[in-house]
Amino acid sequence: MAVPVVLDVDTGVDDACALLLAALHPGLELRAVTCVGGNAPVDAVVTNTLTVLDAAGRDDVVVARGAERPLLEDPVDARHVHGQDGMGDLDWPSSQRRPDPRHAVEVLRDVLLDAAARGGDDLVTLVPLAPLTNIALLLRTYPDVARGLREIVFMGGSAYVGNATASAEFNVFHDPEAAAVVLDACADLGIAVTMYGLDVFYAPLVTRARAAELVASGGHGAPELAGRLITFACDRFGADTATIGDAGAVCAVLAPEGVQREQLPVRVELAGTWSRGRTIVDRRDWTGDLSHDPHGRARSTIDVCLGIDAERYARLWLDTVSGRTS
Repeated sequence: MAVPVVLDVDTGVDDACALLLAALHPGLELRAVTCVGGNAPVDAVVTNTLTVLDAAGRDDVVVARGAERPLLEDPVDARHVHGQDGMGDLDWPSSQRRPDPRHAVEVLRDVLLDAAARGGDDLVTLVPLAPLTNIALLLRTYPDVARGLREIVFMGGSAYVGNATASAEFNVFHDPEAAAVVLDACADLGIAVTMYGLDVFYAPLVTRARAAELVASGGHGAPELAGRLITFACDRFGADTATIGDAGAVCAVLAPEGVQREQLPVRVELAGTWSRGRTIVDRRDWTGDLSHDPHGRARSTIDVCLGIDAERYARLWLDTVSGRTS
């Protein structure tokens, strides 16, 4: 039976790769996609998301516009990475569809409460691939949605490295208060959480040559778009390979055995001069240290991805966007 999923995105080249996988793989039932400002302003995110789903032949999927800015911070986008339109400046035909009139938080509420009413195999895996603003607003405004969640698998944070700063990963850095709220709410509500962070994010790679084969399929379909996204990323970083990025978090839902994970306490740094937005992953194995720690153990203990079968995930993505998955 296909796993019901909802993606929360800031599309984004790597979000686009993830959307193609979630929209096309028969092992997932994509029930909705919600949008938030992050890699690009939220209106560009909505356009990009609708465009990707159209390329995948999934104009049946509900898309909703959400928060346009972080809870407290001014927005800082990543168009220096993703292009001025947020999705590689590919000159790809934009979708003419409109998003759902409901706010993203309302769509998330409605989908999850419906899943809660059905129960069993209808419980939803929520996959945020963006700053966690929408999810923080959802869990604090409508905590009953926890009954409709199987788990949350989010792309963000890291145990060891940063990218937006030397300490912080972009999605958490963009709205650290939202990330802290989500971890705290999940601890309150008993929601299982997996952090798919920078420690594994870069590992699944696709070659420029393989991307060219996808582009050659033509027709403005999913394979061509997938190839153009990888080619853009190769060009942007001057490399012969590019990561599938956020799509790895979707792979972790489809093939969870491909990730090495540990249950670890995690909190978000909200005040540090050099470390604001860092996910503090507590790997201490001796409880004696805690008696001298004025902060104690973090309230949130979650699954942290620390290793990955990168070749397997890259192959899973390529097979799916090429139409070889059945």
